[in-house]
Amino acid sequence: MSRTSRTIPAPRTIHAGPHPPRRVCALLVALALAVAWGLLAAVPARAAARTITNGTQFTSTSGDAVHAHGGGVLEVGGYYYWFGENRDADNTFRYVDAYRSTDLKTWEFRNHVLTRSSAAELGTAYIERPKVMYNASTGKFVMWMHKENGVDYSEARAAVAVSDTVDGAYAYRGSFRPLGRYMSRDITTFVDTDGTGYMVSAARENYDLQIYRLTADYTGVAALVADPWHGGHREAPALFERGGVYFMLTSAATGWSPNQQQYATATSPAGPWTAMANVGDSTAYGSQTAYVLPVQGTSGTSYLYMGDRWGDSFGGSVDDSRYVWLPLVFPTATTMSLSWSPEISVDTAAGTVGATSAVYETLTARHSGRCADVPDQSLWQGVALTQYACNGGANQKFWFKALGGGYYELMGRGSSLCLTENTAGVTQEDCSGATAQQWTVTSSGGYTLIGARTTGECLDVSGASTADSAPLITYTCNGGANQQWRRGT
Repeated sequence: MSRTSRTIPAPRTIHAGPHPPRRVCALLVALALAVAWGLLAAVPARAAARTITNGTQFTSTSGDAVHAHGGGVLEVGGYYYWFGENRDADNTFRYVDAYRSTDLKTWEFRNHVLTRSSAAELGTAYIERPKVMYNASTGKFVMWMHKENGVDYSEARAAVAVSDTVDGAYAYRGSFRPLGRYMSRDITTFVDTDGTGYMVSAARENYDLQIYRLTADYTGVAALVADPWHGGHREAPALFERGGVYFMLTSAATGWSPNQQQYATATSPAGPWTAMANVGDSTAYGSQTAYVLPVQGTSGTSYLYMGDRWGDSFGGSVDDSRYVWLPLVFPTATTMSLSWSPEISVDTAAGTVGATSAVYETLTARHSGRCADVPDQSLWQGVALTQYACNGGANQKFWFKALGGGYYELMGRGSSLCLTENTAGVTQEDCSGATAQQWTVTSSGGYTLIGARTTGECLDVSGASTADSAPLITYTCNGGANQQWRRGT
């Protein structure tokens, strides 16, 4: 995120002169107040803290899926503008979309800011990881992105587009290899406190991660300033600064599949940089870095990890991807940690990002000794739950989220979807708070009965089967062993 985008213009100086008559003064005061109120009204109000569910698709205010994959965020005029990829079913480029929000939860679609018709070479292309910077000197918004030919990844080029307004149509300036020679794939940008612009991209078949200083107008590459992890095979970079320390967060290069994220630090973008150190778990909680957003408010600045759970990693396409947003924590000035949370709380007015503590539990059927299971570790909605040999997988763990009134949601650890009562069985669906996703939990002789709010029936292994893959259903509560569940962590 560009720090310069937060700059508030200096107030104009009104030079003293002869004092006007009192009536004129009163009119001037009234006019000044009217103007002041008008200016205040133009500034969007900051909302209270919002809860964001992790590992899900987001929807816009119009109810459509938010397609801002591989994206970045820029704060302008009290709004957060989120830019990202909107692709065709074959993953070729359709649009770079722009959304805006004041609370980071409620996203309003603004524009297809770059389209296939923006330039001839975009008609059949891959456009990935768009990032937008504001140049305070030129007053222009500059978008950098990774461009390919739409067939393979042999071009490895950076591309640039420019706009006079943050969410207007961006004029495509073309694509190139930095300094005329270096491959350029996964990409990010950063504006330093002194206004210097930087671009980071994966080079040499992703084996190098290179840091470039941009030209004064941010539309070209001025110099290669660092190649600190030569041969490291890194991609998905995110560069940010905190307290005079620069952090580079990246993933390994494993295609669409998630992997271990790592980070390094320096006191200047040009380095020297430390060696990479692990952060988070071995799959970044099923995600890959897209961006790190500083959220600044009255209580300070928090740092939000924004990751993509790519649809291609679970049998879909880019537009099926989910979002994983987590608070970054800094034990020391130069160290960073990342932990899973099923939900986060974001207060943009205060500048705080908090995690929700959750305990995940298995549900073991008394009669069979098998666990409630999401088959094949599926992340798709509509998948019917079964029982299966207990194996400790994330697809066999559930968070009993208290809703009040004695009801709970049962959210899967692997999918972030909720157990839902249907006429044909029990499926996982997007958590919506619907009555069909609300359950009662009753202890009985060391076991638990789980009742559906809609019908009052109990979670049941169909036919009291002891076999793997027997379906879970709801059925009239009868106290049978196939309706008794042992909860375990």
